Amino acid sequence: QERLVESGGGSVQAGGSLRLSCEVSGLPYSRPSMGWSRYVPGKGHEGIASIDSDGTTTYAESVQGRFTISKDNAKMTYYLQMNSLKPEDTARYYCATDRRARVLSADRVPYFSDWGQGTQVTVSS
Repeated sequence: QERLVESGGGSVQAGGSLRLSCEVSGLPYSRPSMGWSRYVPGKGHEGIASIDSDGTTTYAESVQGRFTISKDNAKMTYYLQMNSLKPEDTARYYCATDRRARVLSADRVPYFSDWGQGTQVTVSS
């Protein structure tokens, strides 16, 4: 059974950094794409970053240049390095995977098939 477990969320002041991790196991498909989405009540999900099976990355404009997605294939762990955090980055962050090998843009992440439980990120001004 597929399992995605996020960690690394927390509270930080504006301008600070956090690194989220997502450990993945039990996927019924190989060469997955992976992404990060964040959820704010009243706004819904926003796909913010993706990395496909070949390592190609995409980012939402809202995080471009500040966030970096990466993966460690040996550990089946994905990361989201978040720098220069802003209060508007406050959200619950989810990792997600999908069997599709390619992802054209980060806004496709909310349509991925398998999801973790999320981790809260709070940025204070």
